[in-house]
Amino acid sequence: MLSLRNRDLVCQQAIELLTDYLENNLSRRQRRRLEGHLRACPNCSNYLEQIRITIRLTGAMEPEELTPDAVDDLTELYQRWRQED
Repeated sequence: MLSLRNRDLVCQQAIELLTDYLENNLSRRQRRRLEGHLRACPNCSNYLEQIRITIRLTGAMEPEELTPDAVDDLTELYQRWRQED
């Protein structure tokens, strides 16, 4: 059984920090905690790698390469995300 100390992160907390981590918006303390979790958790490490790959691949796409359905899907996802704020 995993023993958690106060300074340890659980996966849900780690996942919630990944965007700020990738954008370099974490304090040094938060970054150290997250990196410690990532070293110990292959699932979260894999998830981070998937995000990095997605960013790299989508950043290489030109808007003209998207199908109209893809544009509609992305627009709908963005609108739903904005409504959650």
